[in-house]
Amino acid sequence: MKAWIWPRTSDGKPGRQGRRDFRKSRSEFFEKFATPGGPVKVIIDGINSFARRIPTGVVYSAYLIPAVWLFYQGVYGGLGPDPVKALEHELGKTALQLLIIGLCITPLRRFTGLNLIRFRRAIGLLAFTYVVLHLLVWAFLDVQSLSRVAQDIIKRPYITIGIAAFVLLLPLAATSNNWSVRKLGPAWRKLHKLTYLAVILGGIHYIWLVKGIQIEPLVYMAVILGLLSLRLVKTPKRGPAARPNR
Repeated sequence: MKAWIWPRTSDGKPGRQGRRDFRKSRSEFFEKFATPGGPVKVIIDGINSFARRIPTGVVYSAYLIPAVWLFYQGVYGGLGPDPVKALEHELGKTALQLLIIGLCITPLRRFTGLNLIRFRRAIGLLAFTYVVLHLLVWAFLDVQSLSRVAQDIIKRPYITIGIAAFVLLLPLAATSNNWSVRKLGPAWRKLHKLTYLAVILGGIHYIWLVKGIQIEPLVYMAVILGLLSLRLVKTPKRGPAARPNR
């Protein structure tokens, strides 16, 4: 409420300048809502302003806590009769969800103006972390034999596809730093387009590993293909200073 208090004159009455400032700010506020897209723009601008003040460390913490919680549940019987399989499944699904969230960032910026680009690196590295945890649980807690791991990769197509997605993510995780961006230059963006293939392979891996036709993996794949198709839609440039989409 303090923002609306008018400056007072010596006799305690509202000052003329204070009234003018109040009317001007009120007029600007309602003008934004009166124009087409005004309410949405006000909300988007507010979210962007708030997002700029959030440290990226908050994103890392928010998404690493679930991993710790999953392992805790696995140890103390909170994941059902087959905790290893459940843990393996949940870690893999979270990795795919994070890859999909990463895909959302560019379309959100292009079509709505919502700018979460500063969190994309954190989301990508978190996705890679969950993929690594997913593979470690599978290899050391589920299969428990390196020779069998190698055999499964060769003999089981859905595992082969999953490993291929992991291999594609390796150079992306290794170059997710400022030094690599400077060193690689324009090639950095081209390299990181491997994310598109990796997330498609991740979706196929999910569809293939479940038994029978299930809705959830198909929904994930539909979302992936939808987000990728949005990159083919051309949007008008906002002016000479418009920056290319990543």
